[in-house]
Amino acid sequence: MDAGHAGRAVRRRRVRRRRAEGRVPRRRFGGWGDAGVTVPWNLYQAYGDRRVLEDNYAAMRKWIAYLEEHSDGLLRPASGYGDWLNVDAETPKDVIGTAYFAHSAALVAEIARVLGETADAEKYDDLAGRVRAAFADAYVTEGGARIKGDTQTAYALALSFGVLPADARRPAADRLVELIEARDWHLSTGFLGTPELLPVLTETGHTDVAYRLLQQKTYPSWGYQIGKGATTMWEHWDSIKPDGGFEDPAMNSFNHYAYGAVGEWMYANITGIAPAEPGYRRTTVRPRPGGGVDRAEGRYDSVYGPIETKWSVRGDRFDLSVSVPVNTTAEVWVPARSASEVRQKGARFLRMRDGAAVFAVGSGTHRFTAPAPPTD
Repeated sequence: MDAGHAGRAVRRRRVRRRRAEGRVPRRRFGGWGDAGVTVPWNLYQAYGDRRVLEDNYAAMRKWIAYLEEHSDGLLRPASGYGDWLNVDAETPKDVIGTAYFAHSAALVAEIARVLGETADAEKYDDLAGRVRAAFADAYVTEGGARIKGDTQTAYALALSFGVLPADARRPAADRLVELIEARDWHLSTGFLGTPELLPVLTETGHTDVAYRLLQQKTYPSWGYQIGKGATTMWEHWDSIKPDGGFEDPAMNSFNHYAYGAVGEWMYANITGIAPAEPGYRRTTVRPRPGGGVDRAEGRYDSVYGPIETKWSVRGDRFDLSVSVPVNTTAEVWVPARSASEVRQKGARFLRMRDGAAVFAVGSGTHRFTAPAPPTD
């Protein structure tokens, strides 16, 4: 062992000894420690295998118990990493921690239902509701026009995690767009806010703004990194600075996934592929043309087989091809004013919803043609 390794080993033993003596607290960070809940849940959504929930359920319950025990009136302390590497827009860490507390409690309630733990489901539903109420009382102004911190991340998390009263959602979404516009249509989110930002914009009717952020080419943006030659996601939005210099080499990874979470939005909204049921036994196919994007194709290799989509807007026509694997079904959302506008064979019309005709299809390849949707 070299001197450096020996020194680090000594320091680790010292910290462990001080922790055992109660002199160094174990820090539990909101949004980071919650990975013990969110990661198994997302694996379950992707693969439909309950074992990942069963194997981690006891740890999840302990995590929620820890959060409840170490909160002040169900509000989390302002500690931890927060919205790591945000852009000049520090979101209060108690706002982040409390939003994640509500989110994790709600997810554990869902997991309890999946596992047949009815009493636990009711218990964690109740807890999540009380944390949401505490969040609204402490951090949200009357009418929802402002959230403590007034940052893009604060609104993205609050909207995504459902911690706002129903009548506050629209004002909060409008304020989020105002904050983006105030930065000349750039994001300011860090590791925790970025994954929720584009999905929340789409959910609240601002897919045009999501496309605008996705296609920005100046700092901070994904396009800025690509313009600097990036082929993997960077740790900082400006790991290479506009003048060609570098961030601190002590912490400047050029292969760091966090901001790459935007890929989930791209799959769900550009290719249109998203799970309607854990494991993709049922799939939602809902491409959303916009932002000047006039064609796209994609493939997701699910546990049942590949799910593929291909669409284009040419002149006044929208064409969509969907391939669904054996033993699965899909709901296909075709932008249209009525079902009669859509030309297709073999699909069963279900309903009109949010400017789309929704059809049910089984395995195989299905084609749809409709008038081109209006541009943004």
